[in-house]
Amino acid sequence: MIIVMALASDAFLTPENGWNILRQISVNLCLSIGMTLIILSGGIDLSGGAILALAGAVAAGLMKNGIGIPAIDVLLQFTLAGAIVGAVVVGMVLGWFNGFVITKFRIPPFVATLGMLSIARGLTMLWTGGFPITGLGEGFGFIGTGTFMGIPMPVWIASLLVTAFVVITKKTRFGRHLYAVGGNERAALLTGLRVNRVKIWVYTLGGALAGVAGVLVTARLDSAQPNAGMGYELDAIAAVVIGGTSLSGGRGSIMGTVLGCLIIGVLNNGLFLLDVSPFWQQVIKGMVILIAVAIDKASPRNRSD
Repeated sequence: MIIVMALASDAFLTPENGWNILRQISVNLCLSIGMTLIILSGGIDLSGGAILALAGAVAAGLMKNGIGIPAIDVLLQFTLAGAIVGAVVVGMVLGWFNGFVITKFRIPPFVATLGMLSIARGLTMLWTGGFPITGLGEGFGFIGTGTFMGIPMPVWIASLLVTAFVVITKKTRFGRHLYAVGGNERAALLTGLRVNRVKIWVYTLGGALAGVAGVLVTARLDSAQPNAGMGYELDAIAAVVIGGTSLSGGRGSIMGTVLGCLIIGVLNNGLFLLDVSPFWQQVIKGMVILIAVAIDKASPRNRSD
């Protein structure tokens, strides 16, 4: 794909475009890491883009306006760090709620997260009043557009998260339990694993990572858009599946997801440089997802016959 894009566009194989691709996939990578954990556990999350939007709006609102408490005539102001923590906490709470509903009430993940998608979108509109929150300052904008040692900040953040979750999934007890639950939930339960706790943690981490992605999007645009993140869960699921993570759970890796994000990023970037219609881009990405799932299902390890 890189060879085809390079031959089709002179602007593709340039250092500037290379950094641009890495910067663009950073947001998707944050979401996709959380999606990988969830799919490894045998679940799915359709609310990532909506949680991203709400978390970004909360960070922007806290940074610019703070929180007023009319009953005691107090206005709480937030620093940059406080606003970021607030956004991540919002993501964690919504992710925890997803996990709680799925484990406590036995609601299928597809249905539970679809409901959360609507809830988070509605809360975003209520928080913003349907209007963008702009003018967030240079400090906040540096997170999305600044560089450190010549490397864009979003790339640093995504790289640190990748490193952390590679270690978590490969070298910790939680990682082993995660693969066990996704591979065979009933067997994991019979061996004494706390399956529900693992699932709740997985969705909580997914929500927190969506919160980080929301901060990156908001900082890059210097604006919290009420409709931010629409369709982002599509790219995240696509990256995870293309990266080799099985939709049936128990098989896959974070590094595979990184490769999937790079494929999606190169595809998006190349189609943009070739001036392909955004509508056709959606068609092509949808076809890529279908092909990836078909290959996954055709794998001998996933065939029941």
